[in-house]
Amino acid sequence: MLIASLKRLEATVAAETEALIAHRIIDQDAVNRRKSQSLLELTRLTRGLDPDDVEPEVADQLARLRLTLQRNQEVVGLHLRAVEEISGLINDAIQYAESDGTYSARRRR
Repeated sequence: MLIASLKRLEATVAAETEALIAHRIIDQDAVNRRKSQSLLELTRLTRGLDPDDVEPEVADQLARLRLTLQRNQEVVGLHLRAVEEISGLINDAIQYAESDGTYSARRRR
């Protein structure tokens, strides 16, 4: 049961990562809901689990999940930095368009 849960979470995260890399539109609410459900399920399944008694198959799956999560973090971080940059450019453009130049060292064209 634990292995299946870990695999579902890995598949969800991997699908999100691939969609972001391919610039495909994804339902982020649905992805976040599936991730939250997986984390809740894992919390319930691992309650009372001794980390020293983890079976090798579970340890291998956890290692694969860790790599998948690291890649996802890199890709999501890249997208967030792009969003920040774009929103900064839009903010600057709006401020420039609304300014009459009175309080700015820059001259309006």
